[in-house]
Amino acid sequence: MLAGVLSDSAITLMIERAEITSPTPPLPEQIQPASLDLRLGQVAYRVRASFLAGRGTPVVDKLADFEMHRMDLGPGAVLEKGCVYLVPLMEALALPRGVTAVANAKSSTGRLDLLTRVITDEGTEFDRIPDGYHGPLYAEICPRSFSVLVRPGMRLNQIRFSAGTDAQLSDDDLRALHQSEPLVNGTAVIDHGLGFSVDLRPETGDLVGYRAKPHTGVIDLDLIGQYPAADFWEEIRTKTGQIILDPGAFYILVSREAVTIPPDYAAEMAPYLAMVGEFRVHYAGFFDPGFGHGTTGGFGSRGVLEVRCHEAPFVLEHGQIVGRLVYERMAGRPARLYGADLKSNYQGQGLKLGKHFHTA
Repeated sequence: MLAGVLSDSAITLMIERAEITSPTPPLPEQIQPASLDLRLGQVAYRVRASFLAGRGTPVVDKLADFEMHRMDLGPGAVLEKGCVYLVPLMEALALPRGVTAVANAKSSTGRLDLLTRVITDEGTEFDRIPDGYHGPLYAEICPRSFSVLVRPGMRLNQIRFSAGTDAQLSDDDLRALHQSEPLVNGTAVIDHGLGFSVDLRPETGDLVGYRAKPHTGVIDLDLIGQYPAADFWEEIRTKTGQIILDPGAFYILVSREAVTIPPDYAAEMAPYLAMVGEFRVHYAGFFDPGFGHGTTGGFGSRGVLEVRCHEAPFVLEHGQIVGRLVYERMAGRPARLYGADLKSNYQGQGLKLGKHFHTA
């Protein structure tokens, strides 16, 4: 097996070889160009606190210590803002030696400020599945801004598989790739990945983002385009090229740069540097092969930034670098690309809320 991120074709083979298993066979629409969507199981456990199982300990043993009550998701159940839940996922893994995995929130999950991470038996890190792992998967879910209604089979997380250890591009590799196929419109800031900055001077108008309202109704995650944005979000407008982030608040902003992910590569969003400010660019980090590639009417797609401010108010300036894209080689080109062969909600995007909202 070639080193690199495994494509949709390789994931299909993993399912056929029972390296990915489920009581209900995975659906074709779960398989993305470089990842697999994971489905919620039948029950959610309300727990006292977030936890990792730790070496030598299965998750069920920790659950016995931290469980408060359990809910049947079959008829639909509300996960309340500010609470922590553990949901066994339908999919389990029997990874071969030499294959590791990384999980992340799906784009629509991150845009709802749903902190959701995957944990495993004997796990010592969130969202990191070690070489050769055999066992179940669990989603830890903490709604931060909105309470949500969930059901079995909903897909909040995704998982990406890699063979070998040298898939990540060095800065020199990234510069060479940018020379042969531009990855960003304008100057490429390359420092442990491709840097990107925030756009607070839009070409038209003064709308630069949205801030989540603190007291809202429940969002049914099955309802697409059904919720008026104004009921859940406050518009952020500025003519100065700066905004002040409030501690504890959640924002949807957009990158100044348009980026592209060539078909033979995948990327993951990562924090830039802790010392650049009292905030974090959030949670949904996978960029599939083909993102921004061959878009109509211009170069690339801009990245939506899910931003949470921490302890102190912070002034965010137009053009400030807030994150980076870490590129990895694919082990093989996907059969289908993001935005080309798949219906993709966020291809060619600018500033955009999640798919559950409408602004009309």
